[in-house]
Amino acid sequence: MQLKYPVLLVHGMCVRDSEKYSSWGRIPDALRAEGVRVFFGHQDGLSDIESNAAYLVSRIEEIRKETGCEKVNIIAHSKGGLDSRYAISRLGMGEKVASLTTVGTPHHGSKTVDLLMRLPDFFVRFVAFWGDFWYKKFGDHNPKCYTVFHCFTTEKMKAFNALTPDHPNVYYQSYAFSMKNAFSDVLLWLPHILVHWVEGKSDGLLTPETMKWGNFQGVVTGSGRRGVSHLDEIDLRRKPVSVKIGNTVSDITDFYIDIAKNLEKQGF
Repeated sequence: MQLKYPVLLVHGMCVRDSEKYSSWGRIPDALRAEGVRVFFGHQDGLSDIESNAAYLVSRIEEIRKETGCEKVNIIAHSKGGLDSRYAISRLGMGEKVASLTTVGTPHHGSKTVDLLMRLPDFFVRFVAFWGDFWYKKFGDHNPKCYTVFHCFTTEKMKAFNALTPDHPNVYYQSYAFSMKNAFSDVLLWLPHILVHWVEGKSDGLLTPETMKWGNFQGVVTGSGRRGVSHLDEIDLRRKPVSVKIGNTVSDITDFYIDIAKNLEKQGF
């Protein structure tokens, strides 16, 4: 596989990348085995969109200098898609990014978060304080948990979308995912129940409707009885999601390889 531009993997909320540990599981190695040049965003796990986007600008410039390529292809998970959109639209990266593929990104916010933000403000601030405390220990430079919580409301995302239009020279595409039931992922059973009660089917955190942006490529449910959870999307368990049946997704690494192949066909 010979992609014209390297791939920048941009992680989402609550995770971090380092040279020794990637939040993307087996995905980077699977892409590299296909000949794809892979880089990481390295932005904070709990910083706000604006701060992370500014960091991504520096990463894009570093990658361009290292590879000699004019542009990069971004594949972003969850909040990383919002960080990337801001960098492209608001921070001048539109001419330096060929494509943005968002995977499980809350482009339109969450009605469940709307509900949770109605909890007493002192409680939200208490949780945010300890989130900031621990993520500074984990290496975040500027965690802003309270701000991040609120950025996922439907009202905030409506305003974000109005102020962050797509760049005409960037190809945007998105993918959504869904679990089959609450027990498809033991780590997300409780949030899945809450999101299902408020909004309907989800990947355990987000509904397919909120993940739609640009050229929407559909909802991925996998080939087994589990479906695909928000954590499966970044290969948290480092193993196939299910047994392969037909052309459906059973191993998330194959999903990312297909993304790269499709980008290659489009000249990216």
